[in-house]
Amino acid sequence: MNAESRSAIAVAGAAALLMAITMGSRSSFGLFVSPLNTATGLGLATISFAAAMSQLMWGMAQPFVGALSERFGTVRIVACGALLLAAATASIPFLRGGPELVFGFSLIAIAGAAAGSNGLLLGEVSRRVAERRRGLAVGIVGAGGSVGQLVLGPGTQGLISAAGWQTALTALALLALLAVPLSLVFRAPAPGGGLPASAPEAEAVPVSAALSHRAFWIVAGGFFVCGFHVAFLTSHMPGVIALCGLPAVVSGWWLGIVGLCNIIGSLAAGAVIGRASMRRVLMALYGLRALGIAVFLALPKDAWTLLGFAAWMGLTYMATLPPTSGLIGRLFGVRRMATLLGVVMCVHQIGAFLGVWLGGLAVTFSGDYAWIWVADIVLSLVAVAIHLPLREAPVTLPECRPDAVRPGALLPRASAV
Repeated sequence: MNAESRSAIAVAGAAALLMAITMGSRSSFGLFVSPLNTATGLGLATISFAAAMSQLMWGMAQPFVGALSERFGTVRIVACGALLLAAATASIPFLRGGPELVFGFSLIAIAGAAAGSNGLLLGEVSRRVAERRRGLAVGIVGAGGSVGQLVLGPGTQGLISAAGWQTALTALALLALLAVPLSLVFRAPAPGGGLPASAPEAEAVPVSAALSHRAFWIVAGGFFVCGFHVAFLTSHMPGVIALCGLPAVVSGWWLGIVGLCNIIGSLAAGAVIGRASMRRVLMALYGLRALGIAVFLALPKDAWTLLGFAAWMGLTYMATLPPTSGLIGRLFGVRRMATLLGVVMCVHQIGAFLGVWLGGLAVTFSGDYAWIWVADIVLSLVAVAIHLPLREAPVTLPECRPDAVRPGALLPRASAV
């Protein structure tokens, strides 16, 4: 095994473990909604708004975290984020008012974005891993988030049942500290001072030019839909399961099954995009989500239906991440990948904010989640439609310079899609 391969394995492995910590913890926070409501008496709408603000701040922080990592180094950003994440998580049991809870959840989100967010980690992996291995490496990182959800979903629910929600939050705070030693993997330079980019990526498109290109916003728009879906499910499925009259333990297993199936989906998507159209993979994933939700609504809501729904959604859950990040890298290069993916994740989290907040409003005012499920299906179909005109060839500029993309420029044409 050569130095390039060893470096790729170390970077992808460390990033996967960081994703397991941060995404596993985030996916478990829906399990604390009911205990927090009981302890504080703030009401589901207030707590849902705090959780929604957490989703929004997670996204808003990512472009800045990506830019800071490009300037000061990933090691410093991840280590500082981990320390702040541990402190903020441990403080939640001491917060009682609505504004305090919003601030605490927002601080957790900002710290988590620094400790191990998608944009930061995938930007680092994309810069250090050669293009021929990049899809699989990104799939491994996405699968790391799934492993975290698989372990921490049932584990957190079990700890809440056995020792109380305050103890479970303290355990998550201590877990966040593991990100500090993991960050040291990114201290070592890539072999030869950096992996060479492929020919189309040799001169990356500047951030300002990428942000003015409509292909970027097509990809980001699809990820907005993904954020709406994922955040609604992680935050409100415990409530959906409770409305179905099923015990709380089903919620933990639901999250765990989503995580297990997401490992398969992420790795499969990472492997497939090396040989297939990333645009078509994304369209298929969003179409499968719409189908899965429609079938779930039509079936009786027993434990087997819910766990089957978890498996179906898990296969598409973070499988959108490899083709989404792959499209950004192919279209605009990897040199500013952390910042560009940070912007994409920001759009994702705006969708997440709406998914969490509107889910809370729906159950507060109507007593169920019926119209949110309909919105999920409609948004899935919109995501399929907006990807139809997208072409996957790298952006080429009229003057053959990467800073010459004009606002409103036509989409690049691919020789084959």
